[in-house]
Amino acid sequence: MFLVKPERRRLLQVGATVAVIALGLASRAYPQFLPAALGKYPGDALWAMMIVFALGIFATRMRTWQLALTALLICFAVEFGQLVQTPWLVALRAHPLGHLVLGSTFGWGDLIAYTAGVAIAALVDKAALFKRR
Repeated sequence: MFLVKPERRRLLQVGATVAVIALGLASRAYPQFLPAALGKYPGDALWAMMIVFALGIFATRMRTWQLALTALLICFAVEFGQLVQTPWLVALRAHPLGHLVLGSTFGWGDLIAYTAGVAIAALVDKAALFKRR
């Protein structure tokens, strides 16, 4: 007998992605509602969570740890990509949407925030976003 991998609920993944995007934008638009000591890191963690949930929309049968690792690699690649300052990338990052997606300056603290966001999203994914068999 073959075991069938559980499958993510795509609609819940979409909902989680949209909710996290809204929270991330709100964290940047209204930073006064968050502790000042956290700085921009809640937004970074939420960005990483969004990557996990967005990947989950398409990778419905991928194991949670694989999804989390893939998301973390994407987040780290984007962050390390900020060390590249070619004119066309600088121009792309100057646009508000480009800045939201690609960021602008490298920061080691961002890697910690991404790791925390991916870990939280992985826990949510494992606990709530799979179909039960």
